[in-house]
Order: sequence, then structure tokens, then C-alpha cells
Amino acid sequence: MRIFRDLNELAEFKNSVVTIGTFDGVHIGHQKILKKLNNEASSVNGESILFTFYPHPRMVVFPDSHNLKLIQTIDEKIESLRHYGLDNVIIYPFTKDFSRLTAFEFVRDILVNKLKVKKLVIGYDHQFGRNREGNIDFLRESAEIFDFEVIEISAQEVDEVNVSSTKIRNSILDGNIDRANDFLGRCFRITGEVVKGNRLGRELGFPTLNLQLLNDHKIIPSEGVYAVEIELMNVVYQGMMNIGKNPTVSDISERKYEVHVFDFDKDVYGEHVVILFHQFIRKEKTFDNLEELKSQIREDEKSIRHYFTSATH
Repeated sequence: MRIFRDLNELAEFKNSVVTIGTFDGVHIGHQKILKKLNNEASSVNGESILFTFYPHPRMVVFPDSHNLKLIQTIDEKIESLRHYGLDNVIIYPFTKDFSRLTAFEFVRDILVNKLKVKKLVIGYDHQFGRNREGNIDFLRESAEIFDFEVIEISAQEVDEVNVSSTKIRNSILDGNIDRANDFLGRCFRITGEVVKGNRLGRELGFPTLNLQLLNDHKIIPSEGVYAVEIELMNVVYQGMMNIGKNPTVSDISERKYEVHVFDFDKDVYGEHVVILFHQFIRKEKTFDNLEELKSQIREDEKSIRHYFTSATH
């Protein structure tokens, strides 16, 4: 899979078959589009091209009011896309100037002149260009003018999977990790750096890795305890994560991200860790004393170990 970030440095594409979109999450709906894209490219002995954007258009068009948190960082998106057999990915820098392009200018200047499009694979409800004036009817008219074919993904095909990036974001925010993972077709993940904490977990008998998250635009699950896998120094461990403010032992308002890694007790400060969320266990709560808290953590560990044991059988 070749990656391009500059339209002036593109390769020569052969029989380009193109789709356009932000593809945040690369969820099962996106995967369906990518499969169709690759099939269409194969049918004409051509190359598949995903034309996507960074940053997300809403962050540029509505910088003060978008409040948008993304399912994936751009690096995570690229890594996900490598699994779907694409020939080319163009990550176009979305700017204010670019947002002012008319739909006609986008088709003429980019799809036709730069990408040499032969086929365009597009969802029935896709809109683009200034004021979102480019829709399926506009594309069909443009296809006649510029001699390319429009392959429409029907409402029925889209509705079959009944998924959207917005639904996934809402599921993650609600702590509904099962639903989010089903929509994604894999585990939702976050990445952080291990930093020094107050070592309270160690005093309780459950040492934790305290994480500083690495991307401010990344969506984070709701506060609570989760069954997770931990990718650390090229090894995958099982464990439990708490997202919250530790109300039993602290009155701070800052959210903390703490992971207890099962059967692991090493100092790994400064290491980058990937957390894969498997299941929501419970909401964060305030206990009357530390013994109650320790008892609940033991129960959490027991149920999470059982979850992973059951999942592997």
C-alpha cells in the first residue's frame, strides 16, 4: 500500500478506481466500501485509491465548535487500512482553502486531472465540495462530461450493516465497548506513555501503569473498569483498566488512566503502551474504606480473568 500526502508527488496510476471519505474508525461499513473498491479495480486491471483527509474536515470548518473526538489517530487509521488490500491511500491536508473548492473544481482538478479517475465508488448519501453541493446526481452528470463511471453503493447495502462513525463514538462514550467493537470489527484502542503515579495501586496490592495519553483528539471511553489487553514491548498481556478520578482515595477532578497488568511487575516508565478494550466491567464508584475497594478490585480481577479464559475456549 503506497501512501501519498502531496498531490504534486503522485505516482502514475493505472485505471484509477477511487473512493473518497474520512473513514474514521475504518469500521465494517467502510470495510464493505473498500472491498467493493478493490473488486472494481481488479475488474479493470486497475489500481484502488482511497482519497482521505487529515485533519478531519469538521475540525477545520468548525474549529471553535466541533468538539469532535476521533475513533482513530491518523497513524492508527493507516495501520488499519493496511489490512484491506488497498493499492494507494492519499491523505490530503484539509485546509480552509480546500474547503472552499466547489464540487466541480474538486472533480475536475483532483479526481480527473490528478488521479485520472476511471471509476468512482461512492455511497448513495455522500456529499462533498463547498456547501456540500456534490451529490450522486452531480457526480453522474460529471461522469458524462469527464468520461468516468460512478459506482453507487445503494442505501440497501449501507443499511445492511447499519453502522456509522457517529454511532461508534457514542457507543465508546457510553462505555458500550461490545457494540463499538462489533461495529469496528476489532477492539477499540488507545495509546499512552507510562508515567510516574502515586503508587497507590502497589500499596493496595495491584500495581498499575499510569498512562499519559498521546493524542488530545482521541475519543476516550466513559469512566469505569474495563477488561483490556495491553501491548507492551512487543508482548500482549491481559489486564484491567480504570478510567476515572479514584474518588475513594482522592478528591481531584483530573481523570486518570491506570492499568493493572496481570502477572507483570516491572518498571517501564517512558514506554509506549497500546490498550485494547474488550469489555466494560462496571462504573467507577466511591467505597467507604480501602478494604472495600480492595475487595472490589479482587472481584474485578476474578471476573476479567474468567472473561479472557472463556474467550479463548
